[in-house]
Amino acid sequence: MRSTTTARRTRALAALLTTATVAIGLTGCNGYHSTSPASARKQEPASGKADFAQGPNGAVDCRKVTCVALTFDAGPSVRTPQILAILRKYHVHATFFTLGKNHVRVHPEMVKDMYDQGNEVETLTWSHQILTKISKAEVRKEITEGRDAVEKVIGVRPTLLRPPQGRTSDAVTAIARDLGMSEVEWSAQGADYKTTDSALIEKRVLKQTKRDGIILLHDLVDPTDRGYNGTIAAVPGIISTLQARGYTFVTVKQLLAPGTPQPGKVYK
Repeated sequence: MRSTTTARRTRALAALLTTATVAIGLTGCNGYHSTSPASARKQEPASGKADFAQGPNGAVDCRKVTCVALTFDAGPSVRTPQILAILRKYHVHATFFTLGKNHVRVHPEMVKDMYDQGNEVETLTWSHQILTKISKAEVRKEITEGRDAVEKVIGVRPTLLRPPQGRTSDAVTAIARDLGMSEVEWSAQGADYKTTDSALIEKRVLKQTKRDGIILLHDLVDPTDRGYNGTIAAVPGIISTLQARGYTFVTVKQLLAPGTPQPGKVYK
């Protein structure tokens, strides 16, 4: 009897440990709870005024129109003016998540051009440190210095943060909330950081993009030619094909309208 009871306890303990391991694994893979643009749009803006995009026929309401947001990370760089020229050609606005230390500080005139052209200019932090691997004090410093670098140039304080490599946690989100910032992930990407094949980048983005999608690309240069350098040639095809499919390009904040980004939320 005793051996039978012991065996049962052993099996029960093993099952409990297995369940705990699975739970920990799932938490580690996800790491955050995200809010969809559709859910964000259910919240009316506190000011009573929605930040709708303006199209040729008036306001663009993404509750009624098929929208997608194009975002660029880690710039500006010498490639950024070419990206801006493409956006102008196709009458598209994008959201730029900029790096402060070696980009905003080095190319302030490009940051101003981004903003003056009607794009959203937000932050990817100061120096692209992985926020889940540094102290809370360092996280706060990375976010505030990246944010303040943009504000110094355009006179508008960013309220959107893209965590480097998309890595966030409850601790990072709490700091973002305290700073009045929301986090923005992505739902489609070309993985342009590891290929220069423009056709492949375009194909990946077009395959992954759905309604309310947030597309991730980079406006960077890679001297080793292992990545990034194929992005510019991919952008016109991405825009024109999605427009032909009935998509309207908007910025991230416009994608959430009539809702507004809420501090501490992670949008994807």
